[in-house]
Formats: sequence, structure tokens, C-alpha cells
Amino acid sequence: MAQHCCGKTEFTGLDPAYKRILWLIIVINGAMFGVEMVAGWIAQSQALQADALDFIGDTLSYGISLWAIGKAASIRSNAAIFKGTSLLLMSVWVFGSTGYRVFVMSNPEAFTMGAIAIAAFLANLTSVLLLVKYKDGDANVRSVWLCSRNDAIGNLIVLIAASGVWATSSAWPDLIVAGVMAGLFLSSAWQITTQALREKESIRQNSGGCSASKQGQHS
Repeated sequence: MAQHCCGKTEFTGLDPAYKRILWLIIVINGAMFGVEMVAGWIAQSQALQADALDFIGDTLSYGISLWAIGKAASIRSNAAIFKGTSLLLMSVWVFGSTGYRVFVMSNPEAFTMGAIAIAAFLANLTSVLLLVKYKDGDANVRSVWLCSRNDAIGNLIVLIAASGVWATSSAWPDLIVAGVMAGLFLSSAWQITTQALREKESIRQNSGGCSASKQGQHS
């Protein structure tokens, strides 16, 4: 736990159990990135490739979160802003590549999409269940929870896309889902960045307030 000099306390990740969970989730996400990227390329699925990109983004994000634990509040906030910016860039990439596929469409392979989406959902559900106890905290901790939650939601949406591709023999369900996932990235980027900016402002105000309080005590 971290405590500001003026009395505000929040969870900052300083828990050995939380750190062990982050290491486990880093391994899970790194492995699923490789599986989904290869499967997405074989199945020609934009949604699977977008989800694979999310896995590698989360792997790096969780690594940054682990590194930032125990650091100064300003460093943790800056790490969260970096992760928010990364999510923003991911959303731009997915929107752009999905737009390209609209004009160069080939139908993805629905069976591969569905099978890999189920495996990815189970991996992310495991992460969500491990993290649910730690879903609230500073921007650094909060970003880990939001990424894992969005991943599980994204996998369910990919399953829906696979069903749509199978039922319609069209690439449009896959492309639509890729766009929805890009929107999730954008939403998470906004939430993480705005919370981190609020924390930086709170740090600045508390620092000024505490300094004034100490000066008053010595005068």
C-alpha cells in the first residue's frame, strides 16, 4: 500500500502474491500471442490478429506494471500514461488494417477462428479470476485489470465473429469485430491515461499542501 503524507491510501501493487500473479499472466499472454498470431495468419482472420496484438501489448504492459511497483508515484503514473499511449497506437493500427481489409477482403476460416478464440478466452478468464481481487488501485494497477477484462470480452466477441463468418460465408463479421476491439483499446487508453493524469495532479497538489503544512509546523 502507498500512503501520501496527507493521509490518502490506495493499493499500489506492493504485495508478493500480486507480483507472482503478474509473472504468471505475463507467461500466459506471451504464449497466446504466438499462438494467435500464427493462427490469425493461417485463418486470414483480422480479429484473431488484432487479439494477438492485444496479447503482446498486454505482455509488455504487465512487464512495465511489474517494474513500476514500488517506484515513486510519479513514475507509476508515467508508466500508466505510456501504456495508455500504447493502447491508443494499437487502436489506430487495428482501425487502419481493418479499413485496408475492407477493400481487400478474403473470407477467414471460421473453424480456426472459433477454436483459437476459445483457447484465448480460457487463458484470459484465468487472468481475470487471478486479478479480480486486485482490480482497484492506482492507475498502474487499474491498467492491468482493464487490459485483462477487455481481453476476455474481446475473445467472446471473436467467437461471435467466427459464428458470423460461418453462418454468412462473409468476412464482414470478422472485420466488424476487429473494429469493436479497436474501440475497446481506445476506451481503455482513455480511462488509463485520464486516471494517471488525475493522479499526477493529485501528487502535485498533495506535495504543495504537505510542504505548506510542514512549514506551518516549523514556524
